[in-house]
Formats: sequence, structure tokens, C-alpha cells
Amino acid sequence: MKISSATIENHLETVYDAVVVGGGMGGLSAAIYLARYGLRCLIIEKGKGRSIWMQETRNYLGFDPTTPGRDILRHGTKQALHWGADHLRAFVENVTDEGDTFAIDVKIGKKNSKTYTLRSKYLIAASGVIDVLPELEDMQNVMWDQNAVLIAGSEGQINAAFVLNWFTPYISVLTDGKYPVSEAMKAKLADHGYPLYESPIKEFLGEDHKMSGIALEDGTVVEATTGLISMGSIYHNQYLKGIEALTWDGENLITNDMTQTTHERIFAIGDLKKGLNQGSIAVADGTKAATQIWRNIRRASVPRKWETNIPKEVEEQAAEAVATSA
Repeated sequence: MKISSATIENHLETVYDAVVVGGGMGGLSAAIYLARYGLRCLIIEKGKGRSIWMQETRNYLGFDPTTPGRDILRHGTKQALHWGADHLRAFVENVTDEGDTFAIDVKIGKKNSKTYTLRSKYLIAASGVIDVLPELEDMQNVMWDQNAVLIAGSEGQINAAFVLNWFTPYISVLTDGKYPVSEAMKAKLADHGYPLYESPIKEFLGEDHKMSGIALEDGTVVEATTGLISMGSIYHNQYLKGIEALTWDGENLITNDMTQTTHERIFAIGDLKKGLNQGSIAVADGTKAATQIWRNIRRASVPRKWETNIPKEVEEQAAEAVATSA
């Protein structure tokens, strides 16, 4: 069910089998599997995740290439709710390990916000990352052999051009005026024939999600029909920084093959774990995490045995009748 600020107090005594922090493709996959396994689960979604920016889904099996990310998330949320998952729109501020459970502090609302504490046996970190984008008004998400621009947030990220050239050799590199470029990098770009523009970006040009170019503050217009933004990412993982048992590689969590972290009851999926950042991988990660949690809970539970559904009093009466007739 959907939980809101008006109903959350009814759930403060609930101990969930698993809480999924993040309602993206990976988090929804985990929640659907958890609910299908008969486990009590809650999705906590802050909104405006990376998948929302996807205007098209060109390489995901089963979806039309023009399917936007928001449609996938809307459908996945509906599916998770159908199978019995709870869903809360909130921001996770902190997670505390209490031994058998986690205390999860959540903030609801931007104005006059309130903080509540929820509890769960397991935690799936699926809160992902958000890409750093140029600070522009009216920004739109607008490759084979197309005119492409690479907007790089640092000199090191300019190296993405030499990967992007697998798809197209027509690459222009933009720094948005954020940093100086070394002579060595300028020479490398020139050797490949890739123009470098160091003026700040004024605006993106195009319409109907189709890009035509980028206008710079110095009056230059860089023609382009596609682009890649490589300005770094912000990781939504601050709520886990107090868990000492976790092992990090930079901002990514180290996990095993089933996405289990070095804390046995915390799983990390999608962009938060070390590995390939793709929607299809996140969905598979969600399946793995939910399945391992179910296995752990199942193995620790008392086996269910076949029991007759005959009421006890009826069974006693039948036994007395047999004894009398004998």
C-alpha cells in the first residue's frame, strides 16, 4: 500500500523483513521479488532518480525503444504495490544497526518536514547516483556517426572522448569554462581531430527532445545531434556512512555475487555497488538481493508441515464415535 505522512504512524511498530531504499529499476525489481516471496517489504523513494532522465530505452529487452524511464518506473511501482509491497515517498537520513534490526530515520516533506523511524531486518541500498549536470535554465535531455559533444567535468573525464569514438569520430569537447586543460590533453585531442571549447555553456539548442547544438557564452554555436555529459556523479549513500562493517571502494560498496555487502544484512544494488552501471544490471541485482534475503529468512524459519484443517472439536467427536462403535 502507499504510505503517506497521514498514515505513517500506523507503520511505526511494523518490523519489515526488508526495506528497499530507492524506487528505481533495481529497487523496484527487488521489491517485486520480495513481495512475491511473501516477505513484508517497504520501498522508500525520494523521487527524481537517474531513470527519470531517460527519454528513451533503446537497449532493454521487451521495451519499445521510445519508452521513457518514467513509464518503466510507474509500471514497476504499480506492480510492486499489486504484489503487496508498501511504498513511501521520503528521504532516508540515517540507518542505525540495532543488532537484529535496523532503525531507519526518514524525513517526509520539504516544508514543515517531520522525521520518523522505521525498522527492518534487512536493508537493500538502491538509492543510486545522480549525474552532475550543467547549471542551466530550461535544460532538456535532448550514435552512430552523429555529431556529438562531450561535456566533461574535469580533464580526466575528457578521456571519455576516446571511448565515445567507438560510436562516432565527430566529437567536440566542452569544459563549460570550469577548469584549464593541459597542453598535453590539447595535443591529444588535436591529434584525434576533436575540437575543444572552453567557454561556459549558455544553452542547449533543439526541440522535441532532439538536439541541434549548444550555444556558448562567447557566441560560438557547436552543432551536435547527440551528447554525453561526463561531469561526475553524486552518490546517495550518506545514510550508510555510520555502518562500520561496510567496505567501500571510493563511493561504491563492495559486494559478493548476490549483492550482499560485508554487512550480512545489507545489500547494495545498481549504481551503489562496484560494477557496470546499466538498468538491466540493476534489475538483475534486485532479483539477486531479494532472493538471497528470502533464502536467509527461509532457512532460519520453522518448516511448514501438512496439517489437517479439521477443527479440533470435530476431530475429537469423530474419535469418540469410533470408540463407541467399537
